[in-house]
Amino acid sequence: MRNKECIAMLLAGGQGSRLGVLTQTIAKPAVPYGGKYRIIDFPLSNCVNSGIDTVGVLTQYQPLELADYLGNGQPWDLDRADGGVHILAPYQQIGESSWYTNTANAIFQNINFIERYNPEYVLVLSGDHIYKMDYAKMLDFHKEKNAACTIAMLEVPWDEASRFGLMNTDASGRITEFEEKPPEPKFNTASMGVYVFTWDKLLRYLENDSKNPDSSHDFGHDLIPAMHKNNELLFGYKFGGYWKDVGTIDSLWDANMDLLRSAEQIQLGDPDWRIYYKSTAAPPQYIAEEAQVRDCLISEGCEVYGDVDYSVLFANTLIEPGARVEYSVLMPGAVVKAGAALSYAIVAENAVIGENATVGESGESMAARGEGEKWGVAVIGKGVQVVPGSVIGAGAMVG
Repeated sequence: MRNKECIAMLLAGGQGSRLGVLTQTIAKPAVPYGGKYRIIDFPLSNCVNSGIDTVGVLTQYQPLELADYLGNGQPWDLDRADGGVHILAPYQQIGESSWYTNTANAIFQNINFIERYNPEYVLVLSGDHIYKMDYAKMLDFHKEKNAACTIAMLEVPWDEASRFGLMNTDASGRITEFEEKPPEPKFNTASMGVYVFTWDKLLRYLENDSKNPDSSHDFGHDLIPAMHKNNELLFGYKFGGYWKDVGTIDSLWDANMDLLRSAEQIQLGDPDWRIYYKSTAAPPQYIAEEAQVRDCLISEGCEVYGDVDYSVLFANTLIEPGARVEYSVLMPGAVVKAGAALSYAIVAENAVIGENATVGESGESMAARGEGEKWGVAVIGKGVQVVPGSVIGAGAMVG
C-alpha cells in the first residue's frame, strides 16, 4: 500500500449546460480559456505547485477530448510512476448501474482508488473555476484546526450569492451555519467548491450517504449538512485572490476580458506559480502592416489583417482584411472573413464568420434603442459556418 499524506480528486464530469453550444461535444473543464489554456489547467497546476502529485480526474460527460488533452499528465509534471494523474470514468459494478449521480456519489464510487494511496487527507476540487491557490496552506490550516472538513470560501456579490453554497463562521473560523444555494441569502460568504477532508471521516459519511434513499448524494446538499448536523469540526478557509466560476456564457466571456483589465487579471505569467498547459505546435503570430490591434491577447499561429480591439485570440485564428473584431473571444482555428464585424461575442473552435456578416452588438448601442435588457454575449458554436452577409444579434447562440 502506497502512503500519500494527501491526494486530490478533481470533479470534471459536468455537462456545463449553461455554456450551451460550447459544451455540446466537450466537458466544461475542457473549454478553452485565456488564449492558450483550458479551464482544467488551473486546478491541475494548483495541485502541482502545492506539492500534490496524485490526482484522480473524475470524468463522465463527453470525456474523449478531455482525456486526450490530459494524456499521461506530462505537461503538468504528473506523469509519475507513483501517483500522477488518473482518468476515473464511471464503470459498471456487479449488479448495479454506475453513472455518477452527483458529486459525493462520484467520490464514493472511487473509494478503491483513494485507498490505494492510504491518504490521511483528501482534497476535493471542482474542474470549472479559474484561480490560483496554494492547497498546501489550506491543508496546514485544516491540520491545525483538527478539522473533519475545511471549505475554501470567499465573499461574493449579494446579487450572486444564491448561486452558491453559503456559510457563516465564528471568530475561530468554525462554520456555524451552512446553506446550499438559498433563494434568499442571509450571508454572502460562498464555498469555492474546494474541500479538504480527513479521509476516515469522509469515508464514513460517504458510506452512510450511499445508504440513504432520500439523499441526492451531493456534497453541498447532503454530505456537508450531515456533517454539520452531527457537530463535526467544519472550518472555513478564507481566500483573497482572483476566483471566477465560469459556468455561464457571461462569466466565461468576463473571465477572458479580465485578462485585459490590468487591475483585475489573474497573473498568468507568475514564474513562482506557473499555470501549466498542453501546448500545440504553431508558427509565430503574424500582424500585417495594415492591421489595427489594440489591447489584445494574441496567441501563436494567428494571422491578423483587420482591426482587432480588446479581444482574446487563441492559436491559429485568422482575421481577414477589412474585418473588425472587438470585445470578443476567438477560440483555436476561428476565422473572421473579410468585411465581417464581430462585437461582444465568443466564437468556438474552427467556426467561420462569413464575409460581411455581423455577429453581436454592444450593450450601449442596444440601450440607446431602449433594448438594453435584451443584451447578451453572442456565441457561435464549434465548426459553425456563418452565412456571408447574415446578421446574428446580441445574446444569440448558434450551434
